[in-house]
Order: sequence, then C-alpha cells, then structure tokens
Amino acid sequence: MYRLGVLLSGRGSNFKNILNSIKSGFIKNAEIVVVISNKADANGLNIAKENKIDAYFIDPNGKNREDYDKEVVAKLKDYRVDFVILAGYMRILSSYFIRSFENRILNIHPALLPSFKGLHAQMQALKKGVKFAGATVHFVTEELDDGPIIVQSIVPVFDNDDEESLSARILKTEHKIYPLAVKLLCEDKLLVENGRVKIKNAEVPDENFFITNPLIGGEDGI
Repeated sequence: MYRLGVLLSGRGSNFKNILNSIKSGFIKNAEIVVVISNKADANGLNIAKENKIDAYFIDPNGKNREDYDKEVVAKLKDYRVDFVILAGYMRILSSYFIRSFENRILNIHPALLPSFKGLHAQMQALKKGVKFAGATVHFVTEELDDGPIIVQSIVPVFDNDDEESLSARILKTEHKIYPLAVKLLCEDKLLVENGRVKIKNAEVPDENFFITNPLIGGEDGI
C-alpha cells in the first residue's frame, strides 16, 4: 500500500477527487496519510479533517524557502510518505524538497505544457488566442512547471471565453486526469526514460478521455 502526502493551498478540489477515487476503488494500493497546507484557511484542510486524515498548517512566515521545505519534508517523512501529490500548492519547491522525493512528486498544471508555465496559465492562453487549452499532470523537477509529462487533457477555447469560464472547463478535465495519473503511479505502470513517461502494460483509454471534441461532445465530451 503506497502512502500519499498531499500539499495544497486552497479549496482542495483535486485532492477531494483523488480521495474519492481511492474510496471508490478506482485508485488501488494507495492511501492518503497526511495533508499539509501553507495557508491556515485552506478548505482542503477541512476536507482532510472531515475524512479523518491528519492535516497540518505549516506557517511559512519568517522562513526562507529551503528552511520551510525542510520542515514540510520532515513532516512527510514522519508519515513515511512514498509519493507527494501537489494539489493546488502555490509554492515553488526548493531543490532540497525535490531531491528528497526525486521522481516521486506529481503536479497538475492548467495548461498544455510546455506552453503557458507559471501563474494565470488560462489567461496566458486566452491572450495568445489559442483554439485549444487543457491540463497536464507531470513529475516535478527543479525547473518550474517542467518534468516528464504523464497525461494531458484538451478542451476547446471559445470566442466568448474569459479566464473564469476557461478555468472551469479545464478544471473538469483536471478532475479526470489527476486520479488517472495517481492510479497509474500506484500500479507501478509509469516508466521514465530519457525524460519521457511510458505507460507499462496499460490499456489505452478511449481517445475522448483525453480530448474534448466540441463538435460531438461540447464541454462534457470527455
């Protein structure tokens, strides 16, 4: 049974979906053992407590990035965490953190990486006038929003979209692909070779799982 630690800063919607996917049996061989936030008022902490998962606010005030990360890493190691899941964690990890869990940290980003890294990826996409956007689950490396890509989803961008509407459409796909990535990870089906992820002995899902076709499925085509 793999032990997962979740880091978050806000509402915890991706955390909740992963948790529900474990409860339903979609994700096997895994349990979330601890949730940590850098924000005292993060709703994700409440979700954890409601589900009897140990949850901690670790205050970053007055600490540099590495000192803070050492405190977080120590807590994760207290719980013997195998994999770290970033679920809306609004901090850049230090080299110390990434080395402590090398190739064992997952993140989701609301863009089709390597495009539109950093904050406000949805607005970046709108400003460039792209016709498709999406989300990416990837292993975390020391370069921001980089690392081997595990799975991506694609959604259409409409002429009347604003940041809020596009973000909502992308979030729907995040709730599908993040549990899938965690499932594959905990089934030992992810192999990284030369910076690319290969899925071992896994059936390929229907392509519409990954791609929303606005002509046949609209926003719910995934």
